[in-house]
Amino acid sequence: MGWHMYNNGMGWGMGWGMGWVGGLYMLIIFVLIVIGGIAVVRWALKSGGGGADSALEILKRRYAQGEISKEQFEEMKKDIH
Repeated sequence: MGWHMYNNGMGWGMGWGMGWVGGLYMLIIFVLIVIGGIAVVRWALKSGGGGADSALEILKRRYAQGEISKEQFEEMKKDIH
């Protein structure tokens, strides 16, 4: 009887605990971590892919401003792609 009165009956292995709600919380946290990881990877791929386009834009701007000739433009364009 003394052990049952200890800690209002909520000793080791006693009481309700989290039950199935704890498992649900763990599942929700796991899903959020996976979604977050996917979002980070997609963001990294999207932001890293603009390098070639920006180089081509710079080349087009230099050609439009007359800094380079048409031959230079075509040669540099081949190098970029």
